[in-house]
Amino acid sequence: MAKRRNKARSHHSLQVVTLCISTAMVLILIGMVVLTVFTSRNLSSYVKENLTLTMILQPDMSNEEGAQLCNRVEGLEYINSISYISKEQALKEGTKELGANPAEFAGENPFTAEIEVQLKANYANNDSIKWISKELRAYRGVSDITYRQDLIESVNRTLGKIGLVLLIIAGLLTVVSFSLINNTIRLSVYARRFTIHTMKLVGASWNFIRLPFLRRAVIEGFISAVMAIVVLGIGMYFLYQYDSEISVVLNWEVLAITAAVMLAFGIIITFFCSWLSVNKFLQMKAGDLHKI
Repeated sequence: MAKRRNKARSHHSLQVVTLCISTAMVLILIGMVVLTVFTSRNLSSYVKENLTLTMILQPDMSNEEGAQLCNRVEGLEYINSISYISKEQALKEGTKELGANPAEFAGENPFTAEIEVQLKANYANNDSIKWISKELRAYRGVSDITYRQDLIESVNRTLGKIGLVLLIIAGLLTVVSFSLINNTIRLSVYARRFTIHTMKLVGASWNFIRLPFLRRAVIEGFISAVMAIVVLGIGMYFLYQYDSEISVVLNWEVLAITAAVMLAFGIIITFFCSWLSVNKFLQMKAGDLHKI
């Protein structure tokens, strides 16, 4: 009898380990999708906020007037950052690129001062940029506004396609992960279907029978999520070691949100799947238990 009890306990422990590992593997995939979605969002914001509008100033505008204009423009709600390029700085950069000083041929500095403007991500689209350009051009001393319209259209179109693809992948993976975890938990509950029926025969309520299964499901979901978070965290650590600049789009906030999503998903999905599986066997009659 003791050997049989130990064998059953060992078999049950193996089921728990298998369930936790299987669930953890699915949660790792879900975590990777969540990371990809947030990374894509941050990358989108990073790219948009680095698109540059150039305010070309009039040739007779002094550096003091240019600095004053910068202060006025910097306070606008759609401005993320600005940088002022004086005529002298523009001449220096132009000389470096051309390999010769253009002022020596022209007799004077041919460059004008500029203000490079980076917009906030929400405003980095052609519709917003059109009215922003009109508003910036109205400032005294501004002769023209230039920007890469084709580049902005290409960036927004590409990021839109990436977002749609990630949304479809996330939806499909959620369905697949639910199916995999549900089948794993159903097999675990299936092994104890006769125990469930015996408890019904002695008059135990359905809630009383469900409670230990649900409690165990929550614990297993928590353990699985922690395992998945640790594995994904180790992968992120080595990724940071390989390229530290990835923190621009994959910061600690994203990692914390991903860990929270994995933990919540692991607990909720195992709880829900256990609820469905136990209810299925609670509704079955004794004769039906031998047919499955």
